[in-house]
Amino acid sequence: MSTELLDGPWALVVMSLLVLGDSFFVVVPGEIAVTALGAVASTTGDPPLWCVILWAGIAAVAGDVTCYLVGRSVGVDRWRWMRTPRVRRALTWARLRLEGGTATVLFTARFVPFARLAINLMAGASRIPPARYLPLVTIAAFGWSAYQASVGAIVAMLLPGGPLVAVLVSVIVAVGLGAAIDVVSRRARN
Repeated sequence: MSTELLDGPWALVVMSLLVLGDSFFVVVPGEIAVTALGAVASTTGDPPLWCVILWAGIAAVAGDVTCYLVGRSVGVDRWRWMRTPRVRRALTWARLRLEGGTATVLFTARFVPFARLAINLMAGASRIPPARYLPLVTIAAFGWSAYQASVGAIVAMLLPGGPLVAVLVSVIVAVGLGAAIDVVSRRARN
């Protein structure tokens, strides 16, 4: 089995598009793409791990800032999907968290897909100043990209079997870590 798609010339572009799409649609596997490419980078050296982290970080910042701009220009109740009970609860939760500490919530929300969307929309709607928002979301996005790519790279270094085994196991580890974060965040909310 070949890894052409994972280590070919379009790998960073595809990964970046998935990360960008993940900012809006939580079913898009942005985290998995970064983890998988981190595993490939560790086993093949192409693309270099630092490129995976850089491209994923830039895409994550772009997605978060776009959500912020939507919240700032459109608000959080214009479209019908924004008025559903689940989304209203998430946005109320996000507003309360932002009032309690912008930096903390931007950093933690980066690791929780639906929370990330709600926090960034509400940050824009709440008119958090761009000069405060941009540095925080940039640090959070690059911390997230380094973490996700490192999970893949570390698993790949620990496991024999080449990039395909590393990708499969690192994706399983990433999904497991994501599920654990979701459980912890759900328990913290309740």
